[in-house]
Amino acid sequence: MKFNNKFKYLILAVINFIFSGYNFKSSSSSGYVALEENNLILISLITMLLVVIPVIFMTFFFVFKYRESNIYAKYSPNWSFSSKIEIIIWIIPILIVLFLSSLSWFSSHKLDPRKELFYNTKPPIEIEVVSLDWRWLFIYPKYKIATINELVLPVNNEIKFNITSNSVMNSFFIPSLGSQIYSMPGMKTCLHLIANKPGKFSGFSANYSGRGFSNMNFAVKITNDNDKFLSWIKNIQHKNNYLNDYLFFKNISIPNEDYSIKYFSNVVPGLFNKIVNKFNK
Repeated sequence: MKFNNKFKYLILAVINFIFSGYNFKSSSSSGYVALEENNLILISLITMLLVVIPVIFMTFFFVFKYRESNIYAKYSPNWSFSSKIEIIIWIIPILIVLFLSSLSWFSSHKLDPRKELFYNTKPPIEIEVVSLDWRWLFIYPKYKIATINELVLPVNNEIKFNITSNSVMNSFFIPSLGSQIYSMPGMKTCLHLIANKPGKFSGFSANYSGRGFSNMNFAVKITNDNDKFLSWIKNIQHKNNYLNDYLFFKNISIPNEDYSIKYFSNVVPGLFNKIVNKFNK
């Protein structure tokens, strides 16, 4: 009985170790995509544990049952094959692989960053994202404003990010909303996200791009409603800091480690496309 208690505690410790790396509540996930990705990870984890836990259990069980001191264990020196065991060890992994493959295929298409989110009823807000050395420039083309290192979004409204780089390859990532995606010079990538609840979150660079990349963070603010978002837009539109010429953009794109938040009104139309096309000449 004393051994059985130790064995029980060992199994519980192993299970706790396996599950300790995952937060089942996903309290930090505030977007539809992030929640779907967390559910995908959880389903995959539980599915793989259907193999891992029995294997761990059987390892300790066989060691205990067939120990040298157990004189009651059946000794079968000529045993070499069992149809039941062969069926189990082949069928179960095959079924798991088929299930995970199907899950990955459907999820990859469902959460394709380029696709609009299926349940959205409002037209998406377009935001153009440019990774600089070492800051993030966010352009709101519809409202002709731009910010550096601050992203403000309305809750429950789909956002379409068009992303590029003014320098080396980088990676745009807001963990609370889901899906990182690369920004590349001369190319435009697309990402659709939606925030399901208001709050303050953070985004950052997820790809090494030079000495200043580690502090290449940006603030993400999700407003309670669209009216507060529009009020924030109007406030920036009255700023005297303009970005109405490509030369102004050249000045702010000079590599530096100034991570302060800045606002620009009267952004020159077509600035994003000009940044993309300058690498394709």
